[in-house]
Amino acid sequence: MHRLSRVDARRIAVRAQLLTSRRPASLADAVRGLTLLQIDPTAAVAPSADLVAWSRLGSAYSPDALESALSERTLLELRGMIRPAEDIALYSADMNNWPGTGKLSPWQQIKGDWVAANETFRRDILARLTDSGPLPAADLPDTCVKPWRSSGWNNKRNVGQMLEMLEERGEIAVAGRRNGQRVWDTASRVYPDLPVVPADEAKRIRDEKRLRALGLARSRGPECRVEPDDVGDAGEPAVVDGVRGTWRVDPSLLDEEFEGRIAILSPLDRLLYDRKRMSEIFAFDFALEKYKPKAKRRWGYYALPIMHGDRFVGKIDATADRKAGVLRVDAVHEDEAFSRTLRAGVDRQLDDLARCLRLDLQMAC
Repeated sequence: MHRLSRVDARRIAVRAQLLTSRRPASLADAVRGLTLLQIDPTAAVAPSADLVAWSRLGSAYSPDALESALSERTLLELRGMIRPAEDIALYSADMNNWPGTGKLSPWQQIKGDWVAANETFRRDILARLTDSGPLPAADLPDTCVKPWRSSGWNNKRNVGQMLEMLEERGEIAVAGRRNGQRVWDTASRVYPDLPVVPADEAKRIRDEKRLRALGLARSRGPECRVEPDDVGDAGEPAVVDGVRGTWRVDPSLLDEEFEGRIAILSPLDRLLYDRKRMSEIFAFDFALEKYKPKAKRRWGYYALPIMHGDRFVGKIDATADRKAGVLRVDAVHEDEAFSRTLRAGVDRQLDDLARCLRLDLQMAC
């Protein structure tokens, strides 16, 4: 059992997320180390995937590099996450076993029954993609006989739901994007031809990779639709001073030297995506406020957390005004008063972000 101080725990997490002064050598190295880049349609400053990549690579990163990697298919999109192409083999067994094995959850049963009831609809989409793919959802036929029922916005969005489930089944894949919209093709034309990793072994490897990317995580956690926050039995057990319960830690990160830096992060960054872990380890008061009424926002619609060394020290309220060609910074919220050195470092990071986005920096604060 490893016994860690909160400082130890924070530094392990920061090292694992490639946010020390030792930057990754390339975008491919960064994504392999992080295991994924999350796709999010909000681009108030920039797409989250670009912000995450830039915060690791700095001035060496260009959004064109991510577009090229996706076009060349060294990186692939799977269920809203950009992953190394070779990692698709770790999901193939689950795709083959869709909607699941053993006793199915009610949600798995609903999805399985709906696809079975719409077998002709499924075959129609596969035939169209085989003949004419890649295609966007708008170009695919809706021959559904049992419409998708939902209390949310997916109600009767039959094509979209079938595409999501065919992706989960490993029959189709995202072949790219046009104007931000996914285009689909048969999986055999998109995914690399790799041997299927057996399901139990694949889960073990995914847990180990996830722990290596997080550094410190819970063994069990709430069910997550795509990417879990927990890591099963990967790593070794640990306790953190002042925090209840047992964690799992990647022992390879325990004895590494720590040299921190200043970083501006996406609000969806994996370092703080698990808000409970963020609160327990970093004691950082933060929330994504884009869903709140403007009058109730404390830090801004899409505030960017500021990390200094192993601590979060503030948030930046910024917006990319692409028509005007500027990255406008309306506020720099300091959790504690910044030193001159820290403020100068934050300003340099903002300059670098603006250059990456090909915008002029405009400080309104």
